Amino acid sequence: PEQPPVDIAPNDPLLAYLQSASGAVDVEALDLDSPALRELKAAGIKLAVPLVSQGELIGVLNLGPRRSEQDYSSDDRKLLDNLAAQAAPALRVGQLVREQEAEAATRQRFEQELEVARLIQQNFLPKELPDLPGWQIAAYYRPAREVGGDFYDFIKLPEGQLGIVVGDVTDKGVPAALVMATTHSILRAEAPRLIAPSEVLTRVNNLLVDEMPAHMFVTCLYAVLNPETGQLRYANAGHNVPYVSTEGGVTELRATGMPLGLLPEMEYEEKEATLAP
Repeated sequence: PEQPPVDIAPNDPLLAYLQSASGAVDVEALDLDSPALRELKAAGIKLAVPLVSQGELIGVLNLGPRRSEQDYSSDDRKLLDNLAAQAAPALRVGQLVREQEAEAATRQRFEQELEVARLIQQNFLPKELPDLPGWQIAAYYRPAREVGGDFYDFIKLPEGQLGIVVGDVTDKGVPAALVMATTHSILRAEAPRLIAPSEVLTRVNNLLVDEMPAHMFVTCLYAVLNPETGQLRYANAGHNVPYVSTEGGVTELRATGMPLGLLPEMEYEEKEATLAP
């Protein structure tokens, strides 16, 4: 019956011996403290022919006893050495082809994952911008990579107010897109009920902590605009500082707070500014 392949561990002394061998090796004559060598002997292997390509051991041709029950002759060994010299490059080409096929399959799965992430992300970004009399609102979104973790949203609130969300999920791909979708859904559910930016972020954080994958978190700026007065209340969960540009210069709207999903029961500083015409 056909013998199964013998795996040689990287630290097995047989590996180094075969790497430096100049031809067919008499297995029974070897005396090494090697698990692989013991396995070869137990399987009845008589000769091990190293297959070396460009100085790298890429395989071993194992032979049992001759059917004639005679020992392998010098001509047999020369034939095996010639066979190994021709088989090794061909085997290496086959290995490279399999590696390329595996890489192509991995790339395809990765591209499919990115496409899924893109679809999730695009589905949760606003399809249209709010139409507020007296106000001009614009948004521009361009991921630095195929799929970014950034997101933004506008939420209609009671009494004509508008919730404004700008956030970023660490990491990329489907996990980040799913966390973005979860954060988006929680914000949409809690913002109209709580209104106050600090309370909204506290609530979102507490709901995200138990659901957040390891080594991930969300930074998020949440602001509530009163279009009638220009009043802007805001809180920031570790996101980039927003700026207000006026004729008198640029003002930073700073408010402290930890990113969402890291620690429970976090409090978020809430501040207020006025956006002039």
